[in-house]
Amino acid sequence: MGPTVDPVPPGGSIPARADVVIVGGGIIGTSAALYLAQKGVSVALCEKGHIAGEQSSRNWGWVRKARRDPREIPLIVESLRLWGEMNERVGGETGFRRTGIAFAAEDDAAVARYETWLGHARPYQIDARMVSGEEMEQVVPGSRGRWKAALYCATDGRAEPQKAAPAIAAAARRAGAAILGGCAVRGVERSGGRVSGVVTEHGRIACSTVVVAAGAWSRRFLRDLGITLPQLKVRASVMRTAPLEGAPETAFWCSDFAFRRRLDGGYNIANGYVNIAPLVPDSFRFLGNFLPAFLMESKSLKLRLDHRFMQEWREAKSVPLDQVSPYERTRVLDPEPDRVFLHQALARLKQAYPAFAAAQVVQEWAGMIDVTPDAVPVISPVDSVPGLVIATGFSGHGFGIGPGAGRLVADLATGASPVVDPRDFRFSRFTDGTRVRPMSSI
Repeated sequence: MGPTVDPVPPGGSIPARADVVIVGGGIIGTSAALYLAQKGVSVALCEKGHIAGEQSSRNWGWVRKARRDPREIPLIVESLRLWGEMNERVGGETGFRRTGIAFAAEDDAAVARYETWLGHARPYQIDARMVSGEEMEQVVPGSRGRWKAALYCATDGRAEPQKAAPAIAAAARRAGAAILGGCAVRGVERSGGRVSGVVTEHGRIACSTVVVAAGAWSRRFLRDLGITLPQLKVRASVMRTAPLEGAPETAFWCSDFAFRRRLDGGYNIANGYVNIAPLVPDSFRFLGNFLPAFLMESKSLKLRLDHRFMQEWREAKSVPLDQVSPYERTRVLDPEPDRVFLHQALARLKQAYPAFAAAQVVQEWAGMIDVTPDAVPVISPVDSVPGLVIATGFSGHGFGIGPGAGRLVADLATGASPVVDPRDFRFSRFTDGTRVRPMSSI
């Protein structure tokens, strides 16, 4: 089962009306709810399970500018600013600390890719740089001579996925938002073509705007609205250790492993290279969309045919809004971790850094990452459904960028001037002739 998440106490009954209804209680949905509520907008957040039950509590916990897709840089710059004030804003502990993140460059080709990325980052005055030799040893003790160099950003950091979204949700509730756990949204109602309300398992909420921030479920949810979102799922696994002394403070990535220190003194550890892509009906439906990304990541992305093929086949069937939905049948998406790859990563980590020799693994888990063909999120209104805003497809980058994305969602939902230019995140890029591809330089 997944990690233990800080609980958000149950709310009251659902409101009859709200200005905005948010579908999904992860880091994006809770951040959007907070900024909307603090603007004085009436907002109801509906989560089918519990707050941060899925990928928002299961990720690595990195908050990074380094190696970020250039199209996301303005948003992560804003997000890091917001993370820096988040504990004070929410009156709670999100675990955010600026401890630095380093990405190993294992050969000349990797050095060249990182130098190219630094060129993209330079206009934003990001304090990332290449380090090697003695400087790299200072950044990540024990690294001297092991890696050619590393891309390092000292002002990048970490936060606690099991704490952040719950703390943000609690603050949103104090600001006036209705935070409704165990409340699946079955579908969206329209009047005259535009959003007029949602139907939940506990009743109807009238509204003029709906934000779909449902992570891995967004594709399924939007399908019932006649909206085709090219989105697939990737299974990523993580382990955590008991508190450990003497290991590096800076978070670190290489192709064999990745690690970052936790607030409790333990470490999150993952395979730095391998993720699993379950083969499902949408894998074939969107083959043309995702083929460039798969060819680019073919060595690290492992295809698997398992029970999810038939499960998603069954879940795809439309269900009347007065009947139990797929979202109620699966309150929390809780896949099995890929233990072979995790244990391989741990063994290589212990070999590379003896400080981890005494690491005691206390839990392993997995989560489903919502991915798009270009590995860039959709944060966008939908022209065909006035009143609908999508915030999904964060492709493994969503936790760190969450506060900025939530603020952008709040701006789009209220018609305010957006905090960053949302053009690169528009939904229409999949249909307007844009060449939708991942960036190859990172």
